[in-house]
Amino acid sequence: MCQHQPTCPSADSADREAAHLVAHFPEQGWSLLCNGVLCFEDTGELLPDGQIIAPHRSLGTGHVVAAA
Repeated sequence: MCQHQPTCPSADSADREAAHLVAHFPEQGWSLLCNGVLCFEDTGELLPDGQIIAPHRSLGTGHVVAAA
């Protein structure tokens, strides 16, 4: 799929999110990468073969709110 030089990471590679952005629809919450991966705003992904990658955002301690 990818025509970039150097070639972007494939959909089954660990760094697949480093591929170039082809389409971006923030109002719908998703983006398409040139390797065919659909990336969702919750950090979940749908690979071209139908495999689902669960959301994987990091939970940094800087954003945790403690109840008083």
